[in-house]
Amino acid sequence: MDDFTFHWSEQTQQLYRLASASSIYQQFEPWLWQWQELAGQAPEDLQALDAILALEKLGGHKRQLPIAVIGPREATELEYQTAERLGYALAKAQLQLLCGGKNGVMEASAKGHLAGGGRPIGLIPETEWQQANPYISIPIASGIGKARNVLIAQACPVLIAVGGGYGTMSEMAFGLHFEKLILALGEAPQLPEVVYCADVDEVMHKLAEHLLTAML
Repeated sequence: MDDFTFHWSEQTQQLYRLASASSIYQQFEPWLWQWQELAGQAPEDLQALDAILALEKLGGHKRQLPIAVIGPREATELEYQTAERLGYALAKAQLQLLCGGKNGVMEASAKGHLAGGGRPIGLIPETEWQQANPYISIPIASGIGKARNVLIAQACPVLIAVGGGYGTMSEMAFGLHFEKLILALGEAPQLPEVVYCADVDEVMHKLAEHLLTAML
């Protein structure tokens, strides 16, 4: 995918792209996450931008599909730092974070997301919302234990694994079963069809392209 596939109009405050192999523009409907054929001419003030900037430009106008960050409760220092940077990057792109709401990678991603202006959601296994980590803005006490991993995998179009062991592997496997995109960083479990990335920047690039193209 070209880094400059998308075009933004300050005049209309909308996102556009050229339809494949044609000169016909499409307009993005951010509430439906769909591209629609443009009736009439495209605005004259179109500016090329990449997928990440396109998400930022759409801002809060897009429906907040949850993006999952998964990983171990006992994270290494590197995993914690990586997850925190990832959560911050998701917030800056104005994407909604959903995690398991507990410690380790879940806590770090929520901490970064909150610091970036987001409102991280934590789907915790217990029945008391107070057991969520202190950075969760919206705690959801599921009361269903580890089965909440299945709900996270089903609810999110993209899951991002930062390290992890068997528990993270099970979440990744559920995501693959539900035909979701799985991105992975660090020492995440090795599974077929998972996309392994070198750093947070690569994750965000692949995430943004997927949300604006392949998911539809």
